[in-house]
Parts: sequence; structure tokens; C-alpha cells
Amino acid sequence: MTSAVTAQLHIVVIDDNKELRTAIRFVLEDEGYRVSELESPLQARDSLLKQAADLILLDMNFQLDTTSGEEGLRFLRFLAKQYPDIPVIAMTAWSNTQLVVAAMQAGASDFLEKPWQNQRLVHIVSQQLKLSQLQARNQALFHELEVHQQEQQHSDMGDDFAWQSPVMRRLMQQLKTVALTDATILLTGENGTGKSQLAHWLHQHSSRQQGPLISVNMAAIPETLFESELFGHKKGAFTDAKETRAGRLSLAAGGSLFLDEIACLPISLQAKLLRVLETGEFEALGSSRTEQTNIRLISATNGNIAELIQQGLFRQDLYYRLNTLEFRIPALRERPEDIAPLCEFFLHQHGARYQKRGLSLSRAAITQLQQYPWPGNLRELSHLLERAVLLSQSSLIDVADLALPLHLASPGSDQIAASGELAELTLEQAELQLIRRALSRHPSNKQKAADELGITKSSLYRRLEKYGLV
Repeated sequence: MTSAVTAQLHIVVIDDNKELRTAIRFVLEDEGYRVSELESPLQARDSLLKQAADLILLDMNFQLDTTSGEEGLRFLRFLAKQYPDIPVIAMTAWSNTQLVVAAMQAGASDFLEKPWQNQRLVHIVSQQLKLSQLQARNQALFHELEVHQQEQQHSDMGDDFAWQSPVMRRLMQQLKTVALTDATILLTGENGTGKSQLAHWLHQHSSRQQGPLISVNMAAIPETLFESELFGHKKGAFTDAKETRAGRLSLAAGGSLFLDEIACLPISLQAKLLRVLETGEFEALGSSRTEQTNIRLISATNGNIAELIQQGLFRQDLYYRLNTLEFRIPALRERPEDIAPLCEFFLHQHGARYQKRGLSLSRAAITQLQQYPWPGNLRELSHLLERAVLLSQSSLIDVADLALPLHLASPGSDQIAASGELAELTLEQAELQLIRRALSRHPSNKQKAADELGITKSSLYRRLEKYGLV
């Protein structure tokens, strides 16, 4: 391990012999490690609460006696319970096979007999740190990728899907042209237009398709957790950091990172993301070791970034880093030719999921769907057809089975329903219609839609999630 790699890795030496601790510190500091000296396991317990350790060198014999190793074994068992991710190298001046076995059973990663050879000391420390980092990364990758596989239930419309609208055919041709490059891409468009599906498509058609696609919803990450989520953290970096965790940048290494709702990133955090995009470097929380990124970045937003820049809410230099190539995804109402094939796709998808195959829409139902303004775009269409599949009593789904909102007026209309119809709606139905109207009037500005409804933006998002419109 070179000093560039070992810099700031923290090693704790626990031994009641000051001269031995100092000798070890000199050897390891020459290799670029940061070393702390402690004289007892009791002192170490307090120290570990204050600062994390990457590796511990533990003498097995202290004041209790000088040969049994009981104090060291007791502390090893404590470490195995409280700090299982920290590798521990046990040390003793006694060539005692039973103590070596007991130490390994209690959780020691390796054993060093005193007096040691400096070359062996450095080799064991380097080897255990590499193994620890590899295990931590593998565990984090396995956990996070498993979560993302569950989260990313993409309705993959791949190459076999026949887009009928000229605007979508043109867009897909443009995306095919740039998919194989590593160019940074920004996808814009209203909520629910399929930006996340297109990000998935771009990854699957890129040179990084064998690597992971890691998605981050920037609107869903609390400001206080942004750095931890994106950059990762070391165990003990903050109060709730119970274990080392890989950040999304690390998880996406060799693949693509998709930052959804990028316009929701607070201005106070934009400089941190900009620095990563400019330098390709980042540090996990609690670590001073600089890591290099190896990702293809795709971002998406339904907000008006130009307007946010004018308001001082979005950095112009960050925008330039995000939009090397920018593509606007048209709203569903702008491409009615795609509604019929989309309906067929969603019916097949949901029918397979709920074991209701062979479903189709009546001509009247398709006409009705083509006339609806779709403020929730593809996501709303999918949700509506999923409900129709679940409630269908026959293989033919008609207008009545769709349960479309009574209000089918144009997006600019102020009238929700004809006189008397509103009174027949449930509270939820009336709320849903009001939300749909506000969204259709302000498709790219959730704050204005929330203001029109007289609620906060966060309250609007909760309702959008409730009705399947996010």
C-alpha cells in the first residue's frame, strides 16, 4: 500500500508498554498511516466513541495478568459485538497456540507475535486494511443494489416498443446517437413523462451497461443526509453512523448515476455536487482519503432551471455541467398517437402481474383516453390502467371501467365539473380532481400548483404520492 492510498487511514495501537507503542507508531507513520496510542482496553472504549478506527493493533495481556490474555480476549469479544467492521490484529510476546486460537475465535483478524519484524507488521496491516475495505464495499454494494433493484421497477419500453408520434421517434433517434458516449445528459419535462425510464434505457444502451445504474431522488433526501447518501460515510462519522456505508457515487462506479429531481437540490449543497463534477473527486464523511469517480451522469428535472437561476436558487455553473446534452421529454397530451400503443403495453404488463391476460380496451375507451389531458402523463396512465385491470370483470375494458375523472375539460379550464356533479363526489375524488386541475395549469411548477390549492409544496407531494401521481 502506498502512502497516497494509506494517507489518513486511522490505526489504533493498544498496549501498556509505551516504548512498544511508539516503535509501532514510527513504523506505520512512515507508511503514511495516522496512528493513535492507547494504553488499555478501557481507554480504547472511550476513544472509539469519539473517533472511528480503520484497524486496531491489540496487545493481549495487561494489568490483570501477563500470560492468560483474558483482558485482550474480553476486549475482542466487546469489539466483535460493538465494532464488527474494524479488523483487529492481536499481539502477544508469548508463543501460545491456545491464545492464538482463542483470539481468532473471539474476533481477531490476524495475529502478530512480539518481537515483530517491521516488514511483517506492515504486510499484515496492509493486508487486513485491504480485506476490510473490500468486505465493507461488497456488503454495501450488495445491500444497496438489492434495494435499488426493488425500487427500480421500470416499465422498460425498450427497442421493441413502437412509438407512433413523430416527436418521440425523433427523440429516440437522438438518444440512440448519444447513448454510447459518456456525455452528461439532462432530461427535462413534466412529472411522469418517463424520464426515469429513458435514463434506464440510456444506461442499457451505453458502453457501461454491464455496470450498475444507481438512482437518487434528490427531492427525497433530507439536506442533512445529502453528503452521506452521495459520498458515503465512515463508521462513527456522525451520531447515527453505526457502520461504514458506501455512497451512491461509489455504488455507481463503472456504471451510471441518475440524479432525479435535480432542481430540488438546495443551493447550499450545489457547490458540493459541482466540485465532484469539476474534479471527479470526493471524500466520504469521516474520511480524508480522496476517491475518484467513475460514472456516467444522467440527471432529470420537471422544474424550470432557467427560472430558478434567475431567482438565485440554482447555480448557473452547475447547470452547464449537467446539460452537456439536454433533451425535453414531451408531455403525453402532446403525443396522443402514443396513447393506444402505451395502453396495450400497460395492459399486458399489469395483466401479467395480476394473472389477467388477454385484456383489451374498447374503441370508445381509447377515444376517451386520447381526449383526456393527462396532467400525470405516463405515470397516471399506468396507474389508471392498473386499477382497471384489477377491477375488470371481463376481457374488454370499456369507458365505465376506466373510472376517468368526470372533468375532461382542457388544461386551462377553471370549471371542475358540471353543476351538481361535484356534490356526488367523495372527498378523495374531489381532492384528486382539484389536484389534477392545478397540475394541468402548472405542469412544470409544483410550487405554483401548491399555492393554487392553498397547501404547502410538501403537502402536495404527499398527496401526489397518495394518488399515484409521483
